[in-house]
Amino acid sequence: IGSSIDYNFQFYRVPLLSNLNDKKNISNSIKKIELLDLLGRKPILLDTAIISKQLAHKTILVTGAAGSIGSEITRQLLRYNPTRIILFDQSESPLHDLTLEIKSICHSIVVETVIGDVRTLATLEGLFERYTPQLVYHAAAYKHVPLMEANPSQAILTNVLGTKNVADLACRYQVERFVMVSTDKAVNPSSVMGASKRIAELYVQSKHHFGF
Repeated sequence: IGSSIDYNFQFYRVPLLSNLNDKKNISNSIKKIELLDLLGRKPILLDTAIISKQLAHKTILVTGAAGSIGSEITRQLLRYNPTRIILFDQSESPLHDLTLEIKSICHSIVVETVIGDVRTLATLEGLFERYTPQLVYHAAAYKHVPLMEANPSQAILTNVLGTKNVADLACRYQVERFVMVSTDKAVNPSSVMGASKRIAELYVQSKHHFGF
């Protein structure tokens, strides 16, 4: 059975009959389904003025920048005119592609490309010392559940130790904001990947509350 797109199905939202004053005009109240209808909550409206104030003219580090989430974070950051973006990832080709993409559409922002692994503290420390980022978006992580079940040590080394390294340096170099990208699988985790991300969350929270 193909998808609804294959068969050109169309979906509509029909109001409850009890909510209609004139049930004869029900056809006029049938509407196409919008994306917000599927959200299940009110949309969150971002205050772009506040965001711009936080990000404009700043040096920003994005770990895991070549990944699906890290690269999208990077694209979003470009809107707010930072002075410099540091793209940090261990994956060479995707990182190179992202760098070319950014440089082709934005010429006013300095883009630094750094290849390295969040598990290697010396590399990270050299990066912080050289660029002194003011904001850090930490997206570097292993995220595929079956692969991490088969390779649990790698999940711990990257998701837990890697996060510890980045968070410790962020505190040491007194960054203004540290944002860690997590996952819904960290809620009551039932997998190695989810558990490793939950441990990372707890460590970052402890740094925030206790600063050790």
